[in-house]
Amino acid sequence: MTLWVEDELVDCMICEAPNPAEAILCGKCSAPMALVHDTAEENREPRIISVVGESNVGKTVYLGFLLDMLSRCAKDFEAVPKGPYSIDLQQNVVSYMSNRMFPPKTPMEPNQWYWAYYKTRRKRRKSKWVDLVMPDMAGEALAAEVATPQTFTVIRNLLNKSAGTLMLVDAGLAANGASRPDFFALKMLSYIDAMHSNNGEQRLRKPIGVVLCKSDFCPESFDDPQRFVEANLNRLWNLCQSRFANVRFFACSAVGSLAYATSGGAGSDRDYVQPIPLHTALHGIMEPFEWIIDQI
Repeated sequence: MTLWVEDELVDCMICEAPNPAEAILCGKCSAPMALVHDTAEENREPRIISVVGESNVGKTVYLGFLLDMLSRCAKDFEAVPKGPYSIDLQQNVVSYMSNRMFPPKTPMEPNQWYWAYYKTRRKRRKSKWVDLVMPDMAGEALAAEVATPQTFTVIRNLLNKSAGTLMLVDAGLAANGASRPDFFALKMLSYIDAMHSNNGEQRLRKPIGVVLCKSDFCPESFDDPQRFVEANLNRLWNLCQSRFANVRFFACSAVGSLAYATSGGAGSDRDYVQPIPLHTALHGIMEPFEWIIDQI
């Protein structure tokens, strides 16, 4: 006589779909199931911080350096990674940048994204530990989800459960008059507003940090990020004023100087240009994180 015992099922932390206890990735949204097991050990609800932005804005570099600074106890933060998978992103970014290369683009497939789960607190204040989950989402996947909701359900679930959001915007392009950063940010915030707003008369209070990346191309953005957004990203500015009650603007940069390499061969590759980060000079990386931690 054979007895059949039903396998134990564990709900995914992101989409709440049931999965076998031994599963590595969620079968529905591809989030790592290690998040569930590490959360159970801490016996407290983790908080998700979403880092969003269009493709090539610098999300991977920003998030990788942010995690590395946290692990180095920058700004009096004490941070502990929960599991080796939480270190992969920062190791990847630091390794590439130290070899004067930008890290590869984040794949669109969620099962290939880096996820980081850290518990952190301020050392001197002896504050309580806060559990943070920060995934590195692909800009192309974000654009696809914004254009056609439910294309990437993992993104919708992440943004819906996020305690706060850091939205990265390309300040260099905006300063040169390009409208693309403004329109992408406008779409992204419109998507978040539509997801959370129950009453059209009330502004969303969830903290939104607008981070002007690549601000080394326009140093004036460091002097007054808010004025820079109002002048160069006016569509984004107007939406923030009308629909969001808790927004702060920041400027940051990670690269101290750039070189450009070109192909010397003939044919279609002749005009190929490769940017090379000669050295890193981190400026304004921690400030958005500090602010959003205080808000959540």
